[in-house]
Amino acid sequence: MTGSERRFTLVLGGGGMKGLAHAGALQALEERDFLPADLVGSSIGALMGAAWCAGISAEELTALALEVRQRDLFQVAHRDMALKRMRSPALYRKEPLEHVVRGLLGDVTFQELERPLFVNTVDVNTGTQVLWGAPGLNDVPVADAVLASCALPGYLPPHEINGRHFMDGAAVSNLPVGVAAARGHDLVMAVDVGASGVLKADMHLAGFAAVFARAIEIAIENRRTGVLRAWEWPPLLLVQPRVEQYGMFSFGHNRELVEEGYRATKELLSDPTTIPGPNASGVYPRQHYHVRVDREHCIGCGHCLVNAPWGLFRLDDEGRAVVTDREQVWSPVEAEIVRQCPTYAIAVHPANHPPREED
Repeated sequence: MTGSERRFTLVLGGGGMKGLAHAGALQALEERDFLPADLVGSSIGALMGAAWCAGISAEELTALALEVRQRDLFQVAHRDMALKRMRSPALYRKEPLEHVVRGLLGDVTFQELERPLFVNTVDVNTGTQVLWGAPGLNDVPVADAVLASCALPGYLPPHEINGRHFMDGAAVSNLPVGVAAARGHDLVMAVDVGASGVLKADMHLAGFAAVFARAIEIAIENRRTGVLRAWEWPPLLLVQPRVEQYGMFSFGHNRELVEEGYRATKELLSDPTTIPGPNASGVYPRQHYHVRVDREHCIGCGHCLVNAPWGLFRLDDEGRAVVTDREQVWSPVEAEIVRQCPTYAIAVHPANHPPREED
């Protein structure tokens, strides 16, 4: 199946430097000729998506992603913090990122892009989600919308557009799949690089900026999980590169990030049965799993009863969790219950033969 045979909206989520994986994902999509009809981007997903929609190939994006360094994007705003202290607009100066974004996009407007693009931002004063590229919001330079979408609160200052100030769209939705659904196609494909469930030792010793970034990651992921668990239509094909071990501002792993984005996307598209048909619903891909509880580690807190699909777990006479049905067919969203257990007592193992999904 090629992109010309299936119209879909591609969503590229935020995640700081983990978003370099988007370059690899786009490269896999190009090789497969599975190309979206339009694209929705948030934060670094907006930057990568905008460059691609402006005609920069995935190969060129990959080359740029491999070369980017911390000082190219983030330079501490020493002067502002020294003079303004608590009223300093942000931890980092805006100029380095602005230089990169405008160097990539120039003055191109949304009407001049090769394919439709929508950039997710939030008005910092009203709290309203603003989607640049939508009718009535498509006459500004794409670079300005991208800079607004990348303005992570506390780290980069809000960006002004037409007298209003905007910040990172992650404040409302880091993976704006709801916006993509409104485009009216029968498939949404989302590349999610915002996962934060991996154990990060000694985070409490890393300083306020790192702890704040960690808090943002956790809040973003919990909100995303709630949205995806309730997802019905259109079917959502979720790509989740394994990048959760990297921090939002972690440099020096560019190649690993790009390659993981490519691997995860290529692997997902290599099996046509993972792509849901137009009459499907919910989140994909889906796979057979075996679920079990380690009774030695279970403390009977009941957390799994709240977070897992209703009725999957119950507490026995000894107050320990037991699985009511060990064989499950799940999307990656349901499989996340493993990390929700505070004692890691739940184990989920993929079965050898995932089911075929019917159209």
